[in-house]
Amino acid sequence: MSIRKLILVTNDDGLNAKGITSLVRAVEPLGDVVIVAPTESQSGMSQAITVKHPLRAKKIQLNGSASYAVNGTPTDCVKLAINQLLPRKPDLLVSGINHGSNSSTSILYSGTMGAALEGCINGVPSIGFSLISLDPHADFNVAEKYVRRIASKVLQEGLPRSTCLNINIPVAEESELKGIKICRQTMGFWQEEFDKRTDPAGREYFWLKGEYYNTEPDAQDTDEWALKNNYIAIVPVNIDLTCYDTLNNMKNWKF
Repeated sequence: MSIRKLILVTNDDGLNAKGITSLVRAVEPLGDVVIVAPTESQSGMSQAITVKHPLRAKKIQLNGSASYAVNGTPTDCVKLAINQLLPRKPDLLVSGINHGSNSSTSILYSGTMGAALEGCINGVPSIGFSLISLDPHADFNVAEKYVRRIASKVLQEGLPRSTCLNINIPVAEESELKGIKICRQTMGFWQEEFDKRTDPAGREYFWLKGEYYNTEPDAQDTDEWALKNNYIAIVPVNIDLTCYDTLNNMKNWKF
């Protein structure tokens, strides 16, 4: 008798986010689902870990699946799941569905992708899913169908060790979507600014704002181009951050 696949579900928007409910619904037909997710939003935490206070995992029931609420980051959730909470290493980790884009350099700040990268480090095929909408009540129905299709394919084919997938889904009617495009990460950056404000006690504080700049808007092999043209963008991501071109050039340096 074959053993059912074990699927770990997490996110960075917290257990109460609509996106994680849709993600669970999408992958439930593919195996046994266990949810280990932050108790509250941990957006922008990248691959941060908690070191200044104890972590607690409270077992709850969420949408009929075994679930744990963790008072930590998405990466904490994955570490706890693999090392303590799951009966064995999962066959697949899915993170999201994030409310908002994680394309281009946003991946560097993303708690959604931080969780996927942690799964990848531990040898688990891992995928981060994001819907390009910050609306907490966004419609995830179209996204769910593609999430199931992609997750099923990864379960069948696997992923190379040290590689995970960053998947961004545009907000569009199913009839408007042009399909799936395998892309590279767009070269772009956030021009960050801060609003300087004063609280009621007269103390200064700063509120982060910013604008994204795409430095190659016409490059048709990038995730930003794909999303703007109603494609689902899949970017394979490697946890090896070495720049091999520079490495080879630096071998000739004399110190």
